[in-house]
Amino acid sequence: MQGRLPRCRRAAALSLIAFALAACSTERNRFAPACPVPGLVKPLVELTRYRGGSRDIRDLVVRARIIDITGTCEPGEDPTTVVTTAQVVVDVSRGPALQGDAIDLPVFVAVTDAGAIRDKTLFWLPVTFEHNVDTARAAGKEIRMEIPVTAEKSGAAYGIIAGFQLTPEEIAAWRRDNPR
Repeated sequence: MQGRLPRCRRAAALSLIAFALAACSTERNRFAPACPVPGLVKPLVELTRYRGGSRDIRDLVVRARIIDITGTCEPGEDPTTVVTTAQVVVDVSRGPALQGDAIDLPVFVAVTDAGAIRDKTLFWLPVTFEHNVDTARAAGKEIRMEIPVTAEKSGAAYGIIAGFQLTPEEIAAWRRDNPR
């Protein structure tokens, strides 16, 4: 019979297919978890710092804006957690009152749950300007956070926000400059 494999070849082919399927672990076939939704919140994405409380352009130290939150999301050590990493990307402009070529900016990354902050990490983002260049882009360190999940509440029920840790005076100035 032409076109048919002999019985031993067919058995060998089936064994090879079974071996190949056995090599595929269930870990490889796991779906990525539902991840928290990143977001930027005004006025926290903009920072304008002046020297000595002045609002004169000659006293401007730095102006910065968070432009992106990047990150990853993966299953945690057990099925009740999702591990997310977030990294903040910032565009910065040097003001005439900045002393030197570097500044550290107060930045936070937070996990939100139904509008409330569940976890928050505050850090200083170092920014260095090249000689004779007044703008820079900087990316913060990766912030790792574990989020509890259940069958009823996935990681997508949470949010990830980033912002500058503003002083009360900076928030008041933003509100004054941006009336509703």
